[in-house]
Amino acid sequence: MMNLTIVTPEQQVFQGEVTEASFPGADGSFQVLPNHAAIVSALGTGTVSYTTKEGLKSHVIEGGVVEVNDNKIVLLAEKVIA
Repeated sequence: MMNLTIVTPEQQVFQGEVTEASFPGADGSFQVLPNHAAIVSALGTGTVSYTTKEGLKSHVIEGGVVEVNDNKIVLLAEKVIA
């Protein structure tokens, strides 16, 4: 399991445990699984999806940055559209 936090300048959108997460990278989409190597990536506009114990969830974001380190994922989104 990994801990995912999604925040915008206005609010915290999600915080919890996930088994995987996918992001709209500036150079193409990518997926993060447990024990992923540390990474910082710019994000473009697109869908962020992740799987919790309740099932698959997703949000459409308008740019941002994601950091993955030691099974912790922090997504700083410029804006969450949906």
